[in-house]
Amino acid sequence: MQQERLGRLIEPIHDAALAFARCLCRSRADGDDLFQESLVRALDKLETLRDDNAFRHWLYRVIVSVHRNRCRRSFWSRLVPLGDREVAGEDFSRGVDRARAALATLPPEQRETIVLFEIEGWQIDEIAALHGVSASAVKSRLVRGRDRLRTFYTKQLGIGDVTPILVPGDSP
Repeated sequence: MQQERLGRLIEPIHDAALAFARCLCRSRADGDDLFQESLVRALDKLETLRDDNAFRHWLYRVIVSVHRNRCRRSFWSRLVPLGDREVAGEDFSRGVDRARAALATLPPEQRETIVLFEIEGWQIDEIAALHGVSASAVKSRLVRGRDRLRTFYTKQLGIGDVTPILVPGDSP
């Protein structure tokens, strides 16, 4: 039965995959919705997964695909503020809220790449394979995403100079 197979495959990576989905979204609730929608899609397509050892990579690809489809469908969402609070001048009590607000300003491809590399600990080549792009494209997304995050922290939150994190192989 496919439901039992999905349950067995998702169990060891459930928390990490859920955290990944939440990091891609503007709010925790949106992340939970993204994760649930991805699991439904995964269950529907599970028969196409031939090698159970490839499940983690396959599921993350499903999450990314669902996320991109949601972003395309909801053009208006770019005009909606983050939650009920205004970001500029807001005194965030937790770093998670600040990070989520900053990540929400990134285009989906940059946000996915930053989350996979910085939070999930994926390697450049793994991200490149997931997104179907070159390692150079992944590095460019990381650099551009970090620049946008730095700008967000400096301008919107009034935080001073933020030291950039370098991608292995990049020069300072």
